[in-house]
Formats: sequence, structure tokens, C-alpha cells
Amino acid sequence: MAEILYDSDNDRARGVRVIDAVTNEEMEFEARVLFLCASALESTRLLLNSRPDRFPDGLGNSSGELGHNLMDHTMQSGATGLVPGLDDRNAYGNRPNGLYVPRFRNVWDEHPDFLRGYGFQGSASRAGWSRGFGMPGFGADFKEALREPGPWVMRFNGFGECLPRHSNYVEIDPEEKDKWGVPVLRIHCEWSDNERTMLRDMSVAAGEMLEAAGCTDITPFSNDSPPGLTIHEMGTARMGRDPDTSVLNGYNQCHDVPNLFVTDGAAMASSACQNPSLTYMALTARACAYAVEQLQRRGL
Repeated sequence: MAEILYDSDNDRARGVRVIDAVTNEEMEFEARVLFLCASALESTRLLLNSRPDRFPDGLGNSSGELGHNLMDHTMQSGATGLVPGLDDRNAYGNRPNGLYVPRFRNVWDEHPDFLRGYGFQGSASRAGWSRGFGMPGFGADFKEALREPGPWVMRFNGFGECLPRHSNYVEIDPEEKDKWGVPVLRIHCEWSDNERTMLRDMSVAAGEMLEAAGCTDITPFSNDSPPGLTIHEMGTARMGRDPDTSVLNGYNQCHDVPNLFVTDGAAMASSACQNPSLTYMALTARACAYAVEQLQRRGL
């Protein structure tokens, strides 16, 4: 998809212009209601590339907030530890998930160093023969020793909330285009001191939990994982009650273009610390129900 077509006489989106991925043929399709759910950055890219006279900075961007407040989750900070005993036990089968520790910072008591919080995803496992890649030795005795599983290891990996900040934003690159001639995004995003402080706290708290649980040889870690690595992109077309400070209303409906809905991560006004996909699905279901109701009442 290359562009959303806009009917200036009726202040409505009238359809889309698409480019065939194989033949490069351009086509137009018209619709009474449009839903964008192409992922946070691609939906916003499409809106920014759609520039009718009324919206020279991107369709639905009278607030100037389109493209701003980009967020991702912080991760790769936590700790590992050895679990003593249980040498007669081993993991088997395929588990649907690991363990999860819900957010506990800034829930009841205010943390002095940072806002919001994080949760831990984790697991316990015993290393198999592949641990030999990082061990010295070779030969028959070495191989035989690797037939026995290694010690139990518990791992906590934090996933933290990123604050929405106007300075984290995307814009249309003035020169670069994709293979179909559609301008691509230029991304400006970095962690603030709040996220960096939270990452450090993840490793400390994870180590404390493992120590309290009786683990030994605890190894905290805090890697420099930049925004985008967690692939939980959110924001850039956020919802809100005030059209002057947001792009969408509470039903994911564009303030400026009533028959246009955006139901992916672009709509998020904050990131929380949980995996966000189920939230997008719930928002989409609610927006669809609202759109059907409005169509039946001839409100769209």
C-alpha cells in the first residue's frame, strides 16, 4: 500500500492506492471505512506518506503528534543462578511457557530513581551436550561427560516500560525510497535516563530474588539493547481524548478522518511492560464493533 486517498469535499478517506509487488502496477480501491493494522511503524509511514492539501504533514495530523512518542520495551537485563540439588530430575516434553514475575516496582511504593516498572520472564533448565562448546577438553572422556546433563540454571530476564516522549519520533526520509518508490521512514529513538536506570535495577532485583531462592553462582547481566531490538514498537499515532494532543480517539478512530481507524501498536499511548499483542487484538475487536454500530446508525 502506498497511499490513503482522501475526499476533501466530505472530509473522509475514500480508499487506497496500492502497488503490485511483482508487476509494479498501481491500482486504487475504494471503501466506506478503512482500518489500518500494518504494524505501528508501517501504519504511520502510510499516514505520513498520504498528504492531501488539508494535511500537508500527513493524513490526520492536525495535532502534529503523528510520528511522535515512539516506544519499545527494554530487555536483556536480569540475572542467572545455579539451583543446587535436583540432580536426579530432568526437563522433558514441551512447555507452553516459562515463568513470569509481574511488575512490582511503583505499584504500592514510589521508587526514588525511576517511574513505572518492569516484569520478569524466566525459566529453569539443565544444559545438555551443547555446553561443551564453551568448555575446555576433547576426546572420549570429554564426550562421555557431556552425556550427563549440567546443573540446573534459573534465569530472570526483565522487560521494562518505555516512557512516551515527543523526542522519540519517525519522519519520512526526504531521499530514501523502497523498491516500489515509496518513501521510507527515518527513525529517531533512544532510551532516556529513566529506562537506563530501570535496566540497572532489573539486574540487581533479579540477583536478589535468585539469592533469596537459594541459588548460587549468581551472575547479574545488563546488556545494551537499543530500541527496536525487542520488536514491540508502539506509539506514533496515539489515542487520546484531546484532538490537539492525539491522533485517535478511544475507539481507535482518527479524530480528523472519522471513517479511518488504526488498530495496531501505533495507537498505544503508553507501553506498560507486558507483551502487547493481545491488547492490539482487543482494541481491534472493540473498534470493529464500534464501526459496525456507527455504520448501522449511519454515523460513518
